Amino acid sequence: MARGYWIVRVDVRDAEAYRDYAAANGAAFAQFGGRFLVRGGAFEAVSGSARARNVVIEFPSYNAALACWHSEAYQAARARQKGGAETDLIVIEGYEGEQPGAGAPPQPANPASE
Repeated sequence: MARGYWIVRVDVRDAEAYRDYAAANGAAFAQFGGRFLVRGGAFEAVSGSARARNVVIEFPSYNAALACWHSEAYQAARARQKGGAETDLIVIEGYEGEQPGAGAPPQPANPASE
């Protein structure tokens, strides 16, 4: 089963409100098996636009990632930020197929993503 991911780009507008949110969101992530792969850190926007902060959270499955987003625990944490951040967030299913150069011919791109 493919893992699920949250890919998040954030501009913090109110640091105190964002701290309240960050202090509360961990319970929801733990409940659904989420773990941070990226949490802030150095980056270089080599193409397109960027936000000041980037986060990637891995979940055991796509369904778990979606369930976390829709959960009462996460929505309560989210409400604590009181507009303290401008956020782009997608929930996406991981890929478990062959990798380029691994001996299999490349697979066509998902037409829904183009």
